Amino acid sequence: MLDIKLIRSNPEKVKTAMRNRSVNMDQTIDRVLEIDDLRRTALSEMEQEKSRQNSMNKKIPQMKKSGEDISGIMNELKKLSDKISELKDKVLELEKSQKEILLSIPNVPHESVPVGNNDTQNLEIRKWGKTPSFNFKPLPHWEIGKNLGILDSERAAKITGARFHVYKGLGARLERAVINFFLDTHTANGYTEILPPFIVNSDSLYGTGQLPKFDNGFKLEGLDYYLIPTAEVPVTNLHRDEILMGKDLPTKYCAYSACFRSEAGAAGRDTRGLIRQHQFNKVELVKFSKPENSYQELETLTNDAENLLQLLRLPYRVVCLCTGDIGFCSAKTYDIEVWMPSYGRYVEISSCSNFEDYQARRLQARYKNTSKDKAELVHTLNGSGLAVGRTVAAILENCQNEGGSVRVPEVLQKYMGIDIIK
Repeated sequence: MLDIKLIRSNPEKVKTAMRNRSVNMDQTIDRVLEIDDLRRTALSEMEQEKSRQNSMNKKIPQMKKSGEDISGIMNELKKLSDKISELKDKVLELEKSQKEILLSIPNVPHESVPVGNNDTQNLEIRKWGKTPSFNFKPLPHWEIGKNLGILDSERAAKITGARFHVYKGLGARLERAVINFFLDTHTANGYTEILPPFIVNSDSLYGTGQLPKFDNGFKLEGLDYYLIPTAEVPVTNLHRDEILMGKDLPTKYCAYSACFRSEAGAAGRDTRGLIRQHQFNKVELVKFSKPENSYQELETLTNDAENLLQLLRLPYRVVCLCTGDIGFCSAKTYDIEVWMPSYGRYVEISSCSNFEDYQARRLQARYKNTSKDKAELVHTLNGSGLAVGRTVAAILENCQNEGGSVRVPEVLQKYMGIDIIK
């Protein structure tokens, strides 16, 4: 959530930032400022009336002592109390309206984010690795998995429906090996491992920005519970309504979770295979940082995610998302995209974002350098480290051999106990 002080002090900057995001929120900004003026006026009047109330209350003991009639002042105090109560209700209602509007306004992109309308205007930052060439016709991962008997979408569709997979035998072992490799690598790099709940309440989704608009998830009927779309939600909410100590920042977490997404609006896109599933596994990276260090922390978080692909020897590229493509809460995002031979292009496998204080203001996640300091908002960051199913898909396609077998990346062989899947 944006700071109302930012909107109040520089509304044109915020309006321009929204237009750069390809949304026009001029009227929304004007409306939130109008409500803010009404709220501040009502608050000022309420404080003035409270001051009058205090002054009158101080007179009563003296009036009683001198034998004066206090019925008049008591009647006036009753009217004053009613007025203060009405003003308080008005302030609370205006604050509620203001917050509802603020929750609908996305984050202001960082000045380093390229201005653009959509993903075609994202900026490529770097590439790593050489895309493979084959002396045979490479197969897509869903055919490789079916031929090897390690992926079964047909039985998953019978059990549940479309966009689910059953992993079998070495396929299940490969998925588990990738998860363990990711977690072991991240914890060795200083991340604390978390195994969070896969169900959260609405306060948690508000805190990370999925609510009030949650169009890509699953709600449990009749309950204030939701299946998580990413471990970002429960892990970032670990420190909701808490004050951290500056000496402990950055706080770094990694977490495995299953993720559940309705993929609303994605009809016809990547409907085969493991790229776009309703349920998938992911290892998430989350950081809580001091504001002055958060952009350096974004670089190191992105590097930590890239390191996994380098160890797996999978070619990838990093792109900086333009203003029209970054997520609702993000101030800056790098996408890491792995090479997929069957697509003939790079496919997103991680998004690494700095939200600055946007989530923290919703969460009231703060820090102090000393116990005497005023608490300030932290900056929150997260990134996939990495999406597991997409990693498995990339391994199957990039490491396939003629005849249908698949080489197991060297770093996974100790987890798999084999060097080839056949």
